[in-house]
Amino acid sequence: MYFENTGIEGVAADLQLLDEIMNKHGLIRAEQWDYERVSYDKKIVIKEGTYYLRVFGYTTDGDVGARDAVIHLKKPVVGKHYYPHGVEYGEDEYFPDYLLENCTQTLLALKEDLKPYELQA
Repeated sequence: MYFENTGIEGVAADLQLLDEIMNKHGLIRAEQWDYERVSYDKKIVIKEGTYYLRVFGYTTDGDVGARDAVIHLKKPVVGKHYYPHGVEYGEDEYFPDYLLENCTQTLLALKEDLKPYELQA
């Protein structure tokens, strides 16, 4: 399920700064990257299952592996994890209201922390 109108989509920021700010909000890049793309994940385990709030990003002019890139963020999404198949984002998935509220609060706080550093996309 995608989150609409969060103010995250289209934000561009330096990779190293983005790593720090995302980490502050529990969104970890870890091994979720290649040379042009990144994915920040916040794992949320509740009684209904394991969910991931995920923010994707990409660069058009840098190298993620060299930690020298400006990352353009995409629309945030939440998905449910199914072992061993992975994360499903579909409309058929059930997302509890309190999970969605938690994700929304994380994204709002993230947007506020990004404001002073946002580059022109």
